[in-house]
Amino acid sequence: MTTEEGEAVRGWFAGRLPEDLFLELLDVTVDREEITVIGRIPEPELDAAAGEAERDAALDGRIAEFRERTRDARIRVARETERKYDRKVSWGVQCGDRRALYTHVAAPAMTRLRQPERQVLDTLIAAGVARSRSEALAWCVRLVGRNTDEWLADLRASLANVKKVRDQGPDPS
Repeated sequence: MTTEEGEAVRGWFAGRLPEDLFLELLDVTVDREEITVIGRIPEPELDAAAGEAERDAALDGRIAEFRERTRDARIRVARETERKYDRKVSWGVQCGDRRALYTHVAAPAMTRLRQPERQVLDTLIAAGVARSRSEALAWCVRLVGRNTDEWLADLRASLANVKKVRDQGPDPS
């Protein structure tokens, strides 16, 4: 999906979501299979003397309450969106410093690995980091994503520029 198409999806959600659903629409992420929508919800009010455990439990409770209370509205929007964009919709919230995803697609990604790469995955399994090669590979992808945010952002910007230049070229038909 192009940057322009992603912006159109974000704009559609900004206009389509019920006004009182989120305090703020934080993020709309789009790929080939899924659209993930994350909004900010209000933090629970706590006494200034509340400890860490109380704060954590209050955030968990607020997130669970929001999920249940807004289920029907989110389902209606998701069904419309899935018909319009032919992608599943996943939901998440940011409450204070806690981000929680309710639903999200786990799409298979088939790959062929040589023995040294398989050994990396098998080491992660043996160490108890993962239960399977699939889980170990997902762990590796998350680790790379966390540690190379700037590089991946530059790469995505370059891809957007390549598409722009390609679109300015002659019509292939």
